[in-house]
Amino acid sequence: MNRIKLKLQENKKLLSIYFTAGYPSINDTVPIIQNLEKSGADMIEIGLPFSDPLADGPTIQASSTQALKNGMTSELLFDQLKDIRKSVNLPLIIMGYFNPMLQYGVEAFCKKCQETGIDGLIIPDLPVDVYHEEYKSTFVKYGLLNVFLITPQTSDERIHFIDSVSDGFIYMVSSASTTGAQLGFDNTQTQYFKRIAEMNLKNPQIVGFGISNNETFTQATKHTKGAIIGSAFIKYLKGNGINTIENFVKTIIG
Repeated sequence: MNRIKLKLQENKKLLSIYFTAGYPSINDTVPIIQNLEKSGADMIEIGLPFSDPLADGPTIQASSTQALKNGMTSELLFDQLKDIRKSVNLPLIIMGYFNPMLQYGVEAFCKKCQETGIDGLIIPDLPVDVYHEEYKSTFVKYGLLNVFLITPQTSDERIHFIDSVSDGFIYMVSSASTTGAQLGFDNTQTQYFKRIAEMNLKNPQIVGFGISNNETFTQATKHTKGAIIGSAFIKYLKGNGINTIENFVKTIIG
């Protein structure tokens, strides 16, 4: 069974951590993944840097820019990860924009993901309709789950369609803004979490955008399966390096 599906079956709230491949330094990708697993993270999202990241806030944009300057490419990322399954068992998801995957070749990219041990993809700019009609069979062929985003503005009809097409979890964006840490969630956001929970979707939801500490993690997971932290972790890496990752994870899960 796909590692993401196995992890979703665990009786706990899940912490998924996002970081940008090739940041802070070009060779940090594998050590960060290994340290995150040792520190108690449940899933890892590996960001494939892109020059025009529409959904990303300033922190992740800056890390993408630096990673590209460092020389990160799709080919290099796959090369770095070629032996990752010798040391890491956690679900690994590549999060990136569709253009680099198109340039690589969608089937070739998916095949490489399977060979490397990647479990799923998050592609914010790939519309669910296009995926369903043109690419789902390729993803299924290579054992990859594709994760779609919903926002407070996504219609119920659209959410149900995304749920019907999905086969893992739904990435629940906490607000309509770009990524970034915040101090807490307001009543509008908590009502949104509750509303989606009451839709009884077949796929569990994991919340992203705005989670940065134990308080926001606890708020975000009250009605959901888990939460994703990106910007706060990247800020931590910039200020503290990759050798004290355990300290960061402890501040989130307590």
